[in-house]
Amino acid sequence: MQRTTKQFIQAVNFHLWEPCNMRCKFCFATFQDVKQSILPKGHLPREQAVQVVQQLADFGFQKITFAGGEPTLCKWLPDLIATAKDAGMTTMIVSNGSRLTDEFLETNKNKLDWIAISIDSMNAVTNLTTGRAVAGNRPLQLDYYKSLADKVKQFGYGLKINTVVNRNNFNENMNEFIRYAKPKRWKILQVLPIIGQNDNQIDNFKISETEFQIFIDNHSDLHSITNIVPETNSQIKGSYAMVDPAGRFFDNTTGKHNYSRQILEVGVMTAIQEVNYDLPKFISRGGQYDWTRATDKKGSL
Repeated sequence: MQRTTKQFIQAVNFHLWEPCNMRCKFCFATFQDVKQSILPKGHLPREQAVQVVQQLADFGFQKITFAGGEPTLCKWLPDLIATAKDAGMTTMIVSNGSRLTDEFLETNKNKLDWIAISIDSMNAVTNLTTGRAVAGNRPLQLDYYKSLADKVKQFGYGLKINTVVNRNNFNENMNEFIRYAKPKRWKILQVLPIIGQNDNQIDNFKISETEFQIFIDNHSDLHSITNIVPETNSQIKGSYAMVDPAGRFFDNTTGKHNYSRQILEVGVMTAIQEVNYDLPKFISRGGQYDWTRATDKKGSL
């Protein structure tokens, strides 16, 4: 029996895939602990991943975001998107953009509502320094990002940009690109230290909230262009409902990943109560919005 999630966060991020074709040194979702302990391939088999998505939908989650790693590396990502959409969920992916081909955009346009592209800098040297580059050495260029933003919108998707602000880009000005791309939402995240995920290199990238605010202030004129959603470390922690590549809920409330038992073993209701999520924090950071209206064709935000 389907239940309401009124007392729960109604959006869930499924980090379905540990492998990634970029090498971001600050990544807070590397899941090497998962790969080394219970999931050597870094992902569930197709059939089990589909079951996880179906159970999340049956529980009552209204929106699902497929993340990674890089989710477009997953051959059965379209099956997961279709399962979620057919179950009534709003669907989104978070991608580094390197594999968003015309074929992918055409194939998924009827089932996928939103595409969020992770873009931290327009500077190739900065992206090489942080590892935001294919194989760690081939950064994407401004012209590529502009063309990709155009195509995402032309195919009818809602465009979102995610930017991680860190030691290397907090003084950067991305006004030109954001004015061109005009995303529906621009999420700006303070780089997040997570024990066991990025603590080997994170000291080179950490910034204070004051430095984070510098980046926000540099783009204060863009509120008429896009919905800017800044998130500090304190706002991020505990405010996301997340599922790891092994199909377990996890939280980051204490600065490290705390995992539930697997959803396919104990069910969504039991698993979600084994982690710590803060619904008021989710709402206060802007997590609740009209995500069903992704594009102008479907109704603009």
